[in-house]
Amino acid sequence: MMTTITIYHHPRCSKSRETLALVQDISVKNALPLTVVEYQKTPLNIAQLQVLQQQLGLSLRAMVRDNEDEYTALNLTHADDARLLAALASHPQLLQRPIVSYQGKAMIGRPPEQVLALFEERMKVTA
Repeated sequence: MMTTITIYHHPRCSKSRETLALVQDISVKNALPLTVVEYQKTPLNIAQLQVLQQQLGLSLRAMVRDNEDEYTALNLTHADDARLLAALASHPQLLQRPIVSYQGKAMIGRPPEQVLALFEERMKVTA
């Protein structure tokens, strides 16, 4: 079974657009299916966020954009993981972007080239 590349994408974000271009190229060159999730239109639920956190191998706090107005408005500076998960599920703009997932691992595309490591580790990719 072929593994799909998934990108959690925000089209108005330049880093997200740059990362999407990179993974589209990898998808085409390696005949891999690509799923683009516009997570602000289709927010992730708590279970999906937990899977993504596990794939990233990062703290939940590392998934949160702390420079967004909602972060301050929701007073998330000292929030525990349960509050952070609830905030991410109900305010998708708080999710770091973009995030690329492939074969059970994920990376935040900041900078966009960082996601290439996902593919280099798992296959010989011509990027």
